[in-house]
Amino acid sequence: MNSIILRTATRFMLPLLILFSIVVLLRGHNQPGGGFVGGLLATSAFALYSMAFGVPAMKKILRVPLTTYIAVGLGIALASGVPGLLEGKPFLYGMWTEFGLAGFGTLKVGTPFLFDIGVYITVMGVCLLMLLTLAEEA
Repeated sequence: MNSIILRTATRFMLPLLILFSIVVLLRGHNQPGGGFVGGLLATSAFALYSMAFGVPAMKKILRVPLTTYIAVGLGIALASGVPGLLEGKPFLYGMWTEFGLAGFGTLKVGTPFLFDIGVYITVMGVCLLMLLTLAEEA
């Protein structure tokens, strides 16, 4: 497409869509959302960018091959199961730890959040790989 309106809107929409996908990722433990839906939202942001500027421009802003995103995401998701094994619990057992934040109380972080981050990155990589494969063939 060669639309100045789409290109201009995409420049503003890409960061907002990525930010919204991260918000959905972060709230996914207690409310609807999580890694899968957040990854789909991030994919839609990059798909919009590829429609406005082309596939080569989108590959340039991603900076690494999509298969690397898939591998890293799967690695993070698998690594989230290791703490449970180290404690003698089942694989992917939820383990939680608290961090003290000066003046802000405590932050409770667990392995399910790590798993969601892995799912987010993997879903984004797989969906973008499918979309780009189809776009390059068309």
